[in-house]
Amino acid sequence: MKTDQYTNPLIEFSYIFGKYRFLLGQLVGKEFKNKYRRSYLGIMWSLLNPLLMMVIVSSVFSFIFRFDIENFQVYLILGQITFNFFSEATQVSVSTIVGSGQLIKKVYLPKYIFPLSKVIFSFINLGFSFIAVIIVMIYYRIQPGIYILFLPAWLFYYFIFTLGVSLFLSALMVFLRDTQHLYSLVIVAFGYLTPIFYPVSSLTPWMQNAMKLNPLYHYITFIRNIMLYGQCPSLMDHLICLAWALAAVAAGMHYFFKKQSKFILYI
Repeated sequence: MKTDQYTNPLIEFSYIFGKYRFLLGQLVGKEFKNKYRRSYLGIMWSLLNPLLMMVIVSSVFSFIFRFDIENFQVYLILGQITFNFFSEATQVSVSTIVGSGQLIKKVYLPKYIFPLSKVIFSFINLGFSFIAVIIVMIYYRIQPGIYILFLPAWLFYYFIFTLGVSLFLSALMVFLRDTQHLYSLVIVAFGYLTPIFYPVSSLTPWMQNAMKLNPLYHYITFIRNIMLYGQCPSLMDHLICLAWALAAVAAGMHYFFKKQSKFILYI
């Protein structure tokens, strides 16, 4: 089965978990070795980084800007780890095809294995970051309710959404090398346009309505509702998050598989 032929993206994509599952594991393991090489704390940074950033940012916004948000520290760290996963996964995925050009030219591999491995690596880091969330919740004596059972659904929606964006960016970078630089600016803007450290209620009505066009807003609101506020996500919450996920992965896979046969001409 040749995955370079643009037939059915879903069939091609699922093919990787059979024949190339071992290679995928090797690529993810390589990511860990490269990121934490010569680091004394290693993967512990996935736990310490959100904790330290929470302390710094919460100190600034609690005492200087004084946002009136109950349990602000938990509110903040949930927003941080959610945004950081998307930011890290998409930014490292942008150059993954171009960066693997020499290997792609020498050995036949399904090209989507490279951005997929980056997203999986960031997804594992997200899992470790949840340990930091649990520590903060225990410290502030916040007990998640039964609706935390919706966490796997949220993880699924968010992983699929991020994967779709990553596939699109990695393919676009092959033909437009400015993508990496442009996206670094876009992700900074996204950081300010997403309610990570401020309440949506602080915005004007028209800005609150515009915020609903930001997919990250819906994913962050979903995770805060089930872990911080103990609220059951509505059917509409599920449908919106799922719709963004399916739209992103459909667009990303369509563009990636349509263009992948030309990659070798540009890398």
